[in-house]
Amino acid sequence: MTGIESDVREIKESIRALTEKIDDLLHEREIHAMMKLSEQSLAAFLSEEPDLYTVRDIRIVYR
Repeated sequence: MTGIESDVREIKESIRALTEKIDDLLHEREIHAMMKLSEQSLAAFLSEEPDLYTVRDIRIVYR
């Protein structure tokens, strides 16, 4: 019986580890989706805003 119990224990540990990995992947996917949505929703707003710096300003600083 000890062999079966240890096998079951190993299976439970493997399932627990897989569940944690799946949760991490889902969390990362949710974050990516929220970032993409935020980017898309702000695109119109940001496209209407004037640029803070011009290419000329950047050239002056790095010369």
